[in-house]
Formats: sequence, C-alpha cells, structure tokens
Amino acid sequence: MSERPANVPRVTMSAAKARPRNAPRGYRCTECGWTAAKWVGRCGECQAWGTVAEDAGPGGGAPRTVAARPAGAPARPIAEIDVETARARPTGVDELDRVLGGGLVPGAVVLMAGEPGVGKSTLLLDVAARAARGGRRVLYVTGEESAGQVRLRAGRIGALEPGLLLADETDLATVLGHVEQVEPDLLVVDSVQTVASDQVEGAAGGITQVREVAAALIAAAKSRGMPVVIVGHVTKDGSVAGPRTLEHLVDVVCQFEGDRHSRLRLLRATKNRFGPTDEVGCFDLSEKGIVGLPDPSGLFVLAALHPTPGTCLTVTLEGRRPMACEVQALVAPTGAPNPRRTTSGIDGSRLAMVLAVLQRRFRLPLAGQDVYVSTVGGSRVVEPASDLAVMLAVVSSHLDRPPARGLVAIGEVGLAGEIRPVAGASRRLAEAARLGFRRAIVPAATDELVVPEGMHVARVADLPSAVQAAGLATDESRDEHPSRFVRDELPDGVSRLPTR
Repeated sequence: MSERPANVPRVTMSAAKARPRNAPRGYRCTECGWTAAKWVGRCGECQAWGTVAEDAGPGGGAPRTVAARPAGAPARPIAEIDVETARARPTGVDELDRVLGGGLVPGAVVLMAGEPGVGKSTLLLDVAARAARGGRRVLYVTGEESAGQVRLRAGRIGALEPGLLLADETDLATVLGHVEQVEPDLLVVDSVQTVASDQVEGAAGGITQVREVAAALIAAAKSRGMPVVIVGHVTKDGSVAGPRTLEHLVDVVCQFEGDRHSRLRLLRATKNRFGPTDEVGCFDLSEKGIVGLPDPSGLFVLAALHPTPGTCLTVTLEGRRPMACEVQALVAPTGAPNPRRTTSGIDGSRLAMVLAVLQRRFRLPLAGQDVYVSTVGGSRVVEPASDLAVMLAVVSSHLDRPPARGLVAIGEVGLAGEIRPVAGASRRLAEAARLGFRRAIVPAATDELVVPEGMHVARVADLPSAVQAAGLATDESRDEHPSRFVRDELPDGVSRLPTR
C-alpha cells in the first residue's frame, strides 16, 4: 500500500466535531467524480490523495441558482446562425492544420501535451511567428523559460517578428492584464502548470490551480473570439497531467510524441470538436527548428528496394494516413538457457505470438535462437497489420535468404497460422506503389481491393503460402538443399520451412 502524502491533512475528532450538524454528507472526488457517504483522504476510484470534498454547498444540496435572468440575446433558429465566425483559419503549418481540421477556430482552446524536450515550445513559437507574419497580433506567455531564452530560440528558428509579443509571467491576473492591454488575435501559454492564481489555494500545477487557470483562459477565449493554445505537461505514463476535467473543458487535445534519440515527431489529436481525431501530423526536429514532413515514408525505408536477409516492408495506417515502415529481424544462435527476445519499435507481445506460431505450426527451431526485431527510422508499429512482415523478416533472417525484390507484406497472423484481413488495404497498396514497390502480399479474404497499376498482388490464406509468395521457399532452394526441408505431416503440395 502506498503511504499517505505529507501534504494531505489528517482528519481528527476535533475537526469532525467542528462541522455543523446540518452539513451535507455527500462527498465527491474533484478528479474523477467518485462519490462517498463520508470523507476519505484517498479517492476509491482514481486513488488520488486529497481530492475528496463535500459535494453540496449550504442548503443541503439545493440548487444555488434559482432566480431567472433576462437573456442577453434571444434564441434564434439554428439555420440563421452565422457560421463564418466558426471557420478554421490556417496556421501556415500544413501538418498542424491537418491534425486540427484546417486550422485554428476563433475562440477555440487547444491543449498541446507532450514529454519534455519533444518540441512543443519550438512548434508553437513557429506557429506564433507565422501568424504574426500574416498580420495578426500574437501574445506568447512563457512561464517555464525566461524571455531571453525564448528570444534565443526565436532567433535560431527565424521567428523574430514585430507582431509577436513576448511576456514571461506566472501570475494569472497579470496574464489576463496582458490580454486586456494587447488584445491579441492569438494567445499561447507555455505552460498551464506554471501559471497560478493568488485567489486560489495551492501551488502552481495543482489540481485546483490548473482548473482555475484553464477556466479563466477559456472564458477569455470565448468572450473575445480569440484562439488560445495551452501547453500541458504529461505524467510518467504519457497522460495529460492535472485534473481530468482539463481535457473536457478545452476544445482540442493534441498529443506530441517522439523518441528522444530520433528526429521524427508525431502529432495526434485525441479530442477535436472541429475536425477528425484520426489524423497524424509528422515533423522533423533539428537544430534549426521543426518542419513538417508531408512525405515521412522515406525516413522508414532504407533497404527495402534492395533486398537484404532479415528485412521486410509493411504499410501501417496512422489514423487515415498510410506510412511505409521497414521491419528488420536478426536471428542468431545462443548458448544461454533463456534466449533473448528484444524489440525496438515493435510490440513485444505481438512478436512473442508470431514466434510461437512459427514454432508450433512449422516446427521452426527458434528455442535456441536469440531474436531481435526493430523498425527503421525510430517509427513505432503496434497494429496487427504488421504481423506478416515481422514473420517474413524472422524467416528471412533464419534462412539467411532475402525476400523478393520490391516486396511489401500486409496482414495479421492468427494463432492457427491463418492470415487475416486488415482495414485500409487499398490505401496501403497505393502508398507502396507510390514508393516504387511492385509486389505485395495481402490476405486472401480481403474484400474490395483496388490494385494499383503495375503492381502484382499475391493473395495468401496461410503462412506457407506467404513464405512461398515471398520467395523464401522456392523449388530451386529445395533442390539445392533437399536435406534442410522436412516433408512429413503436411498436406500435399505444402513444404515445411527449412531447418538449420
């Protein structure tokens, strides 16, 4: 059991007696909404400390607002509402506009979260400079860095614009004062966890402070029709830090992802009230700043057009965007009692399943072999559509034989050894054909497949057919090494994979 944090007050008998008799007895967690009949120090649902408070105010749970006020504007038929004020305005960064659904909507509040050093501040500084270059007044509020540090970064990425105003403030009232004075067309706050209000108890970054700061910024954005972009921190598990209500209050939640040792950065929208949530933006982070990658597939394909043992290409779908990725595998003998299974960019559980299918269905001797599987360019492949490419790469490395030239493999491997269809097969093949690949292996049960012109597609239903179509178990190889193939206990016309 985890210990109670030191900053959580302990309720004593004297404190309990100090409460009035008619005080409400309902308690609710301010983080997740969990309710309890009595006060507890730790939420029983989200396990957060110090978030359980009385649910109702004075009056035993009666509604506080009972008097009616005259409406500021009469209700109108929905067809008469002007939609031009809600049109998205492009930011000048195509990859960001793709994720946002066309650009920033006036009055919208965008929360951009990501790990430290992933490039959030660099991207937003570039967006602010582009907006200022287009004639708009932009206010950039930094609470994590000094104004001099931001100035140095702006000079490095070419973001020195007269219309870009910079303020290093951590007080909420001062930030709102800057907004009143400048009247910006775009507000960037970096970050919401560093700004605090002296009207609310707690340190900056706490649940109460983050909720108050977010509510004030959202109110300013809606009343002025001013788009606001807020930078948010993340926890160690990758979720947005702070109260869960923060993600519900804002209009758009974007997650910035990237490996610290790779230049590739991916931007995803986990919530978007103005556009889709299945789009992905790709960026290249370098010393001169961050730029969009309209064609990121070239980063992930190195030697696929020049076959090498242990390599195979697949095409994944990041949202609705097809991206080619090269999978590399290395199978090496070992004398250790427990062979290693190491992955980089590949889901380890999916690799374990593929290896188990190869051992059980084909008696491939992998028990005494170390298996290493990785992707090229720092990309991460987690969808089941890459199973067939992983399997062919492992088989190719085990045989020390390259697959067919210009081959792409798409399909999910089942536990019975069957190849299952995947979604978006036509889009995947179109991306592979655009990159110059002319041979593809797809599941036999794929429906409504559109084959690009000049591409030869082999439909396979099981692993033996896939290995045959990849050129890893041809008749020539059987004649050349007849002792390496075992033909017993298999149907006619199907040969087992060679063993070493």
